[in-house]
Amino acid sequence: MKAEIVIGEEAGRPVQIDMEELLATRLLVQGNSGSGKSHLLRRLLEESAGMVQQIVIDPEGDFVSLADEFSHVVVDAASYSQGELEALGARVREHRASVVLALEGLEVEQQIKACAIFLNALFDAPREHWYPALVVVDEAQMFAPAAAGEMAEDTRRLTLSAMTNLMCRGRKRGLAGIVATQRLAKLAKNVAAEASNFLMGRTFLDIDMVRAADLLGMERRQAERIRDLQRGSFVGLGPAVSRRPVTVKIGPVRTGNKAAVSGLMPLPEAPKADMAALLTDSLIEEAAAKPPPPPPARTAPPAKDLAETMADMSQTPARRDTAEPVDRSETVREIMSALASDPKSPFQPASALYQAFLAGCRSKGIHIPPLDLIGFRREFACALAGLDRVDEERRTRLLSIAGDIPDDVLSPFLVIARSVLEGRDAPDDEELARAYGTSSPGRVRRLLDHFEREGLIAVREIFGGARKITVPALEAAD
Repeated sequence: MKAEIVIGEEAGRPVQIDMEELLATRLLVQGNSGSGKSHLLRRLLEESAGMVQQIVIDPEGDFVSLADEFSHVVVDAASYSQGELEALGARVREHRASVVLALEGLEVEQQIKACAIFLNALFDAPREHWYPALVVVDEAQMFAPAAAGEMAEDTRRLTLSAMTNLMCRGRKRGLAGIVATQRLAKLAKNVAAEASNFLMGRTFLDIDMVRAADLLGMERRQAERIRDLQRGSFVGLGPAVSRRPVTVKIGPVRTGNKAAVSGLMPLPEAPKADMAALLTDSLIEEAAAKPPPPPPARTAPPAKDLAETMADMSQTPARRDTAEPVDRSETVREIMSALASDPKSPFQPASALYQAFLAGCRSKGIHIPPLDLIGFRREFACALAGLDRVDEERRTRLLSIAGDIPDDVLSPFLVIARSVLEGRDAPDDEELARAYGTSSPGRVRRLLDHFEREGLIAVREIFGGARKITVPALEAAD
């Protein structure tokens, strides 16, 4: 089988890449946005499609069109859970399928986590499945950042480990990493340093030019050559490309980028009045058809407002000797339900809520506290979780399961358990956040992780955003 492909030309002479050498030495592609990195990668993938298995990590959906011309399978990461992506990675290696892992349907941190999980699955495949494969990672600075940025520390460690394994240890497992980045300064050095082949495109920042010149073995004063490159031209060097630096103009491609058109095109010639009508007609109807934006996060009210509420509740009417007997259990439940329905209540400390509860009891003529603080906390957690809408049998069942759960996390657990009994996949984040007394999605995620580590729940995350939560104790009881 022929091992060389033509990537482009230099002064009318073809420039080739030795694919067997590339599999053993890896490749780094660098260039500013618009320099032609994606075009280069597409040319490389198209020319080698019949030679070797190809696995493309595609954060922007640039390479899904490869499936139109070649045998690539497009995998939408947003449709699969973590476990499914791990199993998928193992099957990709077993069956030697060329795939494009499309990540554009995910948020940035989800993209990073999905990529890391998939790469680790490729790396951990059984020895009998270590077939040669090109692994192309576009926008590699996202997945191997030089600095932590805003992503969670555990996510950063996971993705750096996956990318380092690919570039440092992947060769013995048949994985040849090809990483493309907009800026070398943003790419982790231990990932970039493992490449032996380089294709450097146009860049303008001094720090990136100096790093590129160092990798190419050029003197610092020669770095201006990189700044003057035309779009689609790259300086190549390495055992798979050339033993001396060559300036290669990348050749044409057969498949197209499905992203937005980047060139100039004629503007519409509609009259000004017609264009204004297209922009402004029926705006009210269109806005009404869209779902409303989520409400702003609730913050804890000032102590002054809570004091005024408690003062209003404490205005007890004059007692009458002939007052009718009070059904205290039902009355207490009504007071608790009213307190739980107040949007400010979940954000208040338990002691303040207990005082408001006692004031409400006095206003109803109950002067002997029906609950102590410990009993109130658990009853309020039940009311906040909506157990007053659950029949007595189910309520007793839920409380028996939650007997050992601490009071401060009881309410969100009961919300989850109630949603399971109601046949829902999972409560939404807003419902859980309210039960937990927070407006932080991060705290809700950490709480779910805590419940899962304790064996109280089992979470199945779908990268597209869906979530399914089960309660093993409820299933065991069934």
